[in-house]
Amino acid sequence: MFGQNLEVQLSSARTKDSTVVWKSFHDSITLIVLSSEEDTLELRLERLLQMVFGAMVLLVGLEELTNIRNVERLKKELKASYHLIDSFLGDSELIGDLTQCVDCVISPEGSLLQEALSEFAEAADTAFVSLVVSGRVVAATESWWRLGTPEAVLLPWLVGSLPPQAARDYPVYLPHGSPTVPHRLLTLTLLPGLELCLLCGPRPPLSQLEPQLLERWWQPLLDPLRACLPLGPRALPAGFPLHTDILGLLLLHLELKRCLFTVEHSGDKEPSLEQRRRLLRSFYTLVTTMHFPPEPGQQEEKVEDAAHQAQVPRACYLVSGTEEPGTGSRLVALQLGPRRLLLLLSAQSPTHGLRGLATHTLHALTPLL
Repeated sequence: MFGQNLEVQLSSARTKDSTVVWKSFHDSITLIVLSSEEDTLELRLERLLQMVFGAMVLLVGLEELTNIRNVERLKKELKASYHLIDSFLGDSELIGDLTQCVDCVISPEGSLLQEALSEFAEAADTAFVSLVVSGRVVAATESWWRLGTPEAVLLPWLVGSLPPQAARDYPVYLPHGSPTVPHRLLTLTLLPGLELCLLCGPRPPLSQLEPQLLERWWQPLLDPLRACLPLGPRALPAGFPLHTDILGLLLLHLELKRCLFTVEHSGDKEPSLEQRRRLLRSFYTLVTTMHFPPEPGQQEEKVEDAAHQAQVPRACYLVSGTEEPGTGSRLVALQLGPRRLLLLLSAQSPTHGLRGLATHTLHALTPLL
């Protein structure tokens, strides 16, 4: 506040053992986040604040946040967003909060499910339909994929964070597309952990969608639907060929704003799955902040920096741990066109082969995303 009065913009601060980042939204709401994690970069905390505000708009609406008439009433209404916000602060298996890309999984029967989804959307008279397993999108209609940021990330994340329920009729605002006029988010559980999501207006009523319509479209696809259930944390179909040194991967398509994220490969090896997720999240923040060009939709680069773009690196790696052979971990990032791949590799993986392994893996994954 002191800096604003002097026309000085200050957005973050560091102390000996913590980092503080704050951001004002629409000159109405100011959010502050404090992190005591070592070597936390501002990018991670800035995107957390963007997701938190997006969650508030999603469930309360922008009008209530920018034209506050009753503070106590707003506090009560915001309680609806607490559970979703808490899920951003925990050790999530998702990464869309950081990458601002939709967490996806690849089904071996993807084309079959996509065809059924499109026909079901037409029968249900809505263009926005998706199939979600554990907060990750398996398949979606073209209109759903065209949803803007952050609702494209927030909606499946919200569905994955809610307690199990056979059906829901949930009012939501779209922070980018419709921040002041609510829509209806309908969810129908096809199998435990696998939900059909529809975004629509006043129609259709929830009662119209069950059970006859569901049985007609989805009963014949019971086996392909069951095959989606283990895809949640794994993201890739069973048997997909990955090098044995790969402990985790993050693949982003920066134009489509979709990503694949998994640390389940070679799960019997160290480090733990939780540590793997933390390593990849930290590495993503590092390379996005320090090495790779701005992502689509991010702040435009300055004109004087344009000549520097020809020299931007397309690959980098990080070796962590002790200097003893066979200890620590290897991290490598590679960008080719709109795709960016980050790999977490075992300590046995030779440093000189990191880029070759990443290139081979990216070529194998390219047809999937």
